[in-house]
Amino acid sequence: MTLAALRSPRLLTTERLMLIPPGRENLADLIRLKGDERVFGWMLHGVRSAERAREELEDDIDFWEVRGYGTWCVFERASGDFLGICGFMERPDGRGVALRYALWPECRGKGYAREAARAALGFGHRAGLARIIAVAREENEASRAVLTDIGMAPAGEFRHQGHRMLMFESRG
Repeated sequence: MTLAALRSPRLLTTERLMLIPPGRENLADLIRLKGDERVFGWMLHGVRSAERAREELEDDIDFWEVRGYGTWCVFERASGDFLGICGFMERPDGRGVALRYALWPECRGKGYAREAARAALGFGHRAGLARIIAVAREENEASRAVLTDIGMAPAGEFRHQGHRMLMFESRG
């Protein structure tokens, strides 16, 4: 990581985490994360191939340049370990800008997703996003708890690939 990246207004820090916009140096971590069924099996479009993860990284870099917000790579500050991703995407179904997060299963139960999601949500509203949504499968109780705990309110539901999807929103 460069000194310029550490001084960027796009960098978020919390008590335990550092959220950094992704760069090509993160590709190997992103391929592992996005190729893991335990992590990306819950995500829209599911597990990614290495090639698809590479394409998404390029899209994420471009998204930051165009929008001024996007997805961060999440690192533990104390160890520097890559924990996963958190940030924003434009939902392909037209529902709006959505908060998303995906961290390694080993991170569960430690509050990392909650901490990262809260920081990202605050950044999004400060960046001018008046409405931010999030979507979770009905059976994903952990994700639903995170969204509720960071102040997002229920905002409807829909079905996707046989799953009941619950939508949440935050208005800044």
